[in-house]
Amino acid sequence: MTYSNLLAEVAENIMTITINRPDKLNALNRLTLEELKDSVTKCLESKEVKGIIITGAGDKAFVAGADISEFAGISVSDGQSLARNGHDIFNLIESSPKPVIAAVNGFALGGGCELAMACHIRLASENAQFGQPEVNLGLIPGYGGTQRLVQLIGKGKALELMLTAGMIKADEASQLGLVNHVTSSEELIPSTRTLMKKINSKSPLAVKEVITCVNAYFESGTDGFEKEIAQFGNCFGTADFEEGTAAFVEKRKPEFPGN
Repeated sequence: MTYSNLLAEVAENIMTITINRPDKLNALNRLTLEELKDSVTKCLESKEVKGIIITGAGDKAFVAGADISEFAGISVSDGQSLARNGHDIFNLIESSPKPVIAAVNGFALGGGCELAMACHIRLASENAQFGQPEVNLGLIPGYGGTQRLVQLIGKGKALELMLTAGMIKADEASQLGLVNHVTSSEELIPSTRTLMKKINSKSPLAVKEVITCVNAYFESGTDGFEKEIAQFGNCFGTADFEEGTAAFVEKRKPEFPGN
């Protein structure tokens, strides 16, 4: 896949999507968001791709926010359309049946923090910093930040970060539960790939259902417990279940067909 603002490469069933605007600290402009949506959609359609890693080019920034230069002259309705588009793209990532891991290198601010939070798992390099500084611009987070940050670190700390425009470093983000692991800059991508390979060795169907049921916890009007009961039962009718149990009994490594 060839893009103007992204690099997309598949290796060992893993698609690595790199936001490639290092001169702009990988800021999310309209074209970048369009290309991100297209690349993720193609990953979901691909039989080769089992997992997705999203990262930023260079060592200064994962994504340092939205491209503020595009905000000039935006009306109220335009602003709502912009937010809706961002929500649609990040919801696509969050609801992906294939695992999506953010490898956060450097600044993850504003839309960059929101992009990382839309991913299922986050790894961060030691130099990573997270924040939602929109109030400095007379704005609020618009791509799901007011909701996902609360889900991940709790109401009190989320409000403090958003109301003060404060930034937190990787070690504090890890303590708060915003990131899963902190690594050196050199080990960030290798560690992320190692984790993805471990997930990809499991039943693709079971991985999909785990994501579905966990997301159901946050869906208004959805009973996550009932969703779990239904999906647990459905697993018994799959080839992955037959292979997994057979491999366990036969004391061998399973080869899941993914259905």
